Amino acid sequence: MDQFVSTVKCLADKLLQKQQADYNEVIEKIFSEVSGVEDYPKILDPQLEECAIQLWNWAVTKNVGSTISKTQKAKVRHVACSLLYCCEPENPTEGIIRKQILMASKTGRTWLDCKNFQMADHFLRLAVKSLETLYSQLTSRGDGAADFGSSKSDVEKDLLRILSYQAESAISQGNNHEAVVCMQRCKDMLLRLPKETAYLSLLCYNFGIDTYNLRKFEDSAFWLSQSYDIGKMNTKYAPGSEVQAKALRLLATVYFEWDCQRFHEKALNAVSLANKECVSASGRYLKMRILLRCRASDDHIRAGLNEMLESEVSLEVCLSTVKLLMSEDREVLAFEYLKRVGQHFESSPDLGTALVLHIELLLQRGKELLGKQKIEDIITGHYTGKQLNPQALTSLHVMLWDKASKHFEAKNYSEALQWYNYSLSFFKAGQMDSNLAKLQRNRASCFLQLKQLEKAKEAIKEAERCDPDSIFTQFSVYKIAVQENNVEKAVEAVNAMGLMSRSPMASEDKLLVSENAASNLLSLAAQIALENEQQDTAMKALESLCENSKDEAQVLTALRCLVRLVLSTIERSSDEMRNVNLDVLLPYIKMALRKVSHQSCMTVEKCTEEANWFRKIAWNSALQCESSPDRMRDFFVLSYQLSQLCPPDRALLMGQKTCLLMAAAASLELCRKSPYSAQTEELTQALEHIQICWEVWKTLKASGSSPADPTDTLLLLYEFEARAKLNDPKVETVLESVLELENVETKVVETIAALAMEPPAHFPLLCKKALRVAVSLHKKQPQTDLAHCSKCVHSLIKLSLPSGVSEVEAHVLEEVWGYYEEALSIIAAALDDFPEMEILWLLTRAWNTGILLYSLAQYPEAEKWCGLAMSFVRHLGSLQESYEMQMSSLYSEILDRLDKAKRNLIMEE
Repeated sequence: MDQFVSTVKCLADKLLQKQQADYNEVIEKIFSEVSGVEDYPKILDPQLEECAIQLWNWAVTKNVGSTISKTQKAKVRHVACSLLYCCEPENPTEGIIRKQILMASKTGRTWLDCKNFQMADHFLRLAVKSLETLYSQLTSRGDGAADFGSSKSDVEKDLLRILSYQAESAISQGNNHEAVVCMQRCKDMLLRLPKETAYLSLLCYNFGIDTYNLRKFEDSAFWLSQSYDIGKMNTKYAPGSEVQAKALRLLATVYFEWDCQRFHEKALNAVSLANKECVSASGRYLKMRILLRCRASDDHIRAGLNEMLESEVSLEVCLSTVKLLMSEDREVLAFEYLKRVGQHFESSPDLGTALVLHIELLLQRGKELLGKQKIEDIITGHYTGKQLNPQALTSLHVMLWDKASKHFEAKNYSEALQWYNYSLSFFKAGQMDSNLAKLQRNRASCFLQLKQLEKAKEAIKEAERCDPDSIFTQFSVYKIAVQENNVEKAVEAVNAMGLMSRSPMASEDKLLVSENAASNLLSLAAQIALENEQQDTAMKALESLCENSKDEAQVLTALRCLVRLVLSTIERSSDEMRNVNLDVLLPYIKMALRKVSHQSCMTVEKCTEEANWFRKIAWNSALQCESSPDRMRDFFVLSYQLSQLCPPDRALLMGQKTCLLMAAAASLELCRKSPYSAQTEELTQALEHIQICWEVWKTLKASGSSPADPTDTLLLLYEFEARAKLNDPKVETVLESVLELENVETKVVETIAALAMEPPAHFPLLCKKALRVAVSLHKKQPQTDLAHCSKCVHSLIKLSLPSGVSEVEAHVLEEVWGYYEEALSIIAAALDDFPEMEILWLLTRAWNTGILLYSLAQYPEAEKWCGLAMSFVRHLGSLQESYEMQMSSLYSEILDRLDKAKRNLIMEE
């Protein structure tokens, strides 16, 4: 036990330190240490008792403000009280017992406030036990009758208070019987403690409220009756007639809600008693509810209504009673009473509220003629000094607009207009009011439906005067413009609506329910234009919607509509106009790509659906752009980008490959048509498409591809052209990749050769390499294509022997000699079916080379090349004789000169 005392004192000292920042940890430790201490033997240690007192006082000082929580305070009191009882001597003094009573009762109360009823009951039982011990001591002492009476009274007061706490705990735990027993003991003490009357009465009232809220009507009725009965036991110390009446009204309500048919007499008695105690509007109204619910006769109801008027209840209560009568199907009594209320409050400034209610009830019962008559009376009064107060007038306007709206929905436009005109009657001429603007817009809608355009325009003019910055006003202007087929005016209104939609939307007196109201109006504007066969206007409205709406799904729907409209126009248009319309279509697809890419609200499935729809449109549009490579490229790129937003599969990848190939081809075609200075951008774009396409193609090939698929060849051709024209050194690597292809076609190699020299490209060596491969491939064919083979040789000679040179290197002559031999073999194989002009070209180039060499004194080489030229003469047809004659004499002359030159050379040696 010494260890226990030491631990508790140490923890208590920590807690009592003034600078302690966080009490919770220490409180939890000491609470845990002391829990169950009642099971220990008594510890007669004065220091432990002093510790208990210090802890108690500490908790009292910390009770101010929020230094410690309610639960922490309960735990400290719990510890202090438990320690005090732990130190209790065998025969405790009166002082110790009184401390026990104080601590135990207050600790129980604190646990009760914390809703810990088990703890509360424990300490409250300790308090009662200590009270009994004290009472026994006082009784056994028996000296000093006056002091004994005073002490006994104090004990009874404490006991009453503790019993009331126990009753409260029992109620909270649903133990109504135990609470009744405790309260009965308290009532028995009231004769000796009359000043506690109000306390007990209010406590029972609170019990009545608690059980009523739990719908325990029987228990609630008991406690409320107890509250009233206790209050009647001593009127001097009762809580007052207002509180008594309040308890009785709640008692009547309990009977009313419990079973009005069964307990209607008790309910009426309770409310009648309440009204006698303290008459109130709520009491009168409650009595009327009870009478109506229990199907009282009209005479009884009238009597209750008379009492209500005689007791000067407010107009608001009277009107609530009228509504109650209507809800209980006492229509005759309701209108009768409403008439009397109007007379009773004739001079009241709030009489208009009754008049408006009268109209509302008439309209609810389908008595429109009587309702209209009342409205017209109010309008007359409005201009003769009997204006409604602002609240009543607002209610009337709402009612009139509601009635008009219902007629409008039912397509009774003339009737709707009449109700709107009633509302208009209460506005002054020239008045500036946003509600007036809305009213005029509603009137304009009616006029439009009635085909009264001029009147509609007048109404909208008034709306613009009152509220020019309203999107709804501009929408009305738009509707009229469409009706008049005034495209310019309609577009102006749409543009204005678009600008206004970017600003925070006016609430239209809080009747606007959608954040997307502006976008919805633009969507409706497009629909109206289409219904009136004004497609251009509809497209303007949809474009404005796309630019200004924050609802991505709505924008995508609008874009779909725009695309369909353009496509329908394309179907009907000429080839020239088709290109114009495709230009219109392109930005819509681009916007769709942006919207789908940044979509966060749609499901994956919905995003895929949208992307696929626009992807197909882009693809089909690209196919219609044969005459416009730039447009074709843009559509194919868009189709590819949209496909990236869809789950990949083989078919989709094939589509991506085709898009990128076509986009690259289009960029290259644009390059061919552009001046050199503008080609770089197109070529760079082409390369980008090609590189992406390679990646897609690798993925496709990994899953299996057809050997006949030309993608590798096409990509290499496109890449070669782009890099060649960009003067990219990687072009040679591309050629090597082409030559490494399986079964490379001669046509591909010939194309490579042509591209190598197509301006601004200039790669003669690569061109010659490709041409040589082409010749080789031609010769490997079962049947050589002599014409193509000849062209390749022609190009090789032309590249190797450029025109206009003044000297030729020996290795070049050797290379070109081989090409000439190849040419002769081709001519020989052609069997006199070789173009004569090609032979003449070969002859001429060989002869000119010989003449050039002769002029350079390279006589042996000159003889060789001239002789080569002479060998082609025999292959000429009609020109053979002519050229043979000319060349023979000249060739003989060259030979003579060559012999002379040789002899001179020998003599010199």
